[in-house]
Amino acid sequence: MVKRIVLNVDTREIAKAQSFYQDVLGLDLLMDHGWIATYGLNNQQMNIQISFANEGGSGTPTPDLSVEVDVLEEILERVKAAGFPIEYGPVDEPWGVRRFYTRDPFGKLVNVLCHR
Repeated sequence: MVKRIVLNVDTREIAKAQSFYQDVLGLDLLMDHGWIATYGLNNQQMNIQISFANEGGSGTPTPDLSVEVDVLEEILERVKAAGFPIEYGPVDEPWGVRRFYTRDPFGKLVNVLCHR
């Protein structure tokens, strides 16, 4: 049985992850061995999901990852304040989510969403 799935981003600038994944999204640094840093939430079980898509919905590019949040507008303001680009939205989609796209420090397209 699968217990966990981890997204790995290849980079020589691991420290840049903090500005987006910890400072903007509020994740905890769970592990840091110098050559790898893992962010997540302490003491919280996460669902395992893998999506395969030929677009991101509404004719948008397929994002590299999706991050579901409780309060979208709060994260949107943090993203803007940190200087990360907004590439789509925010928008209410017909399938029941409000979302926007941004890019993390590594150029990965991130779909930030909340269910309405």
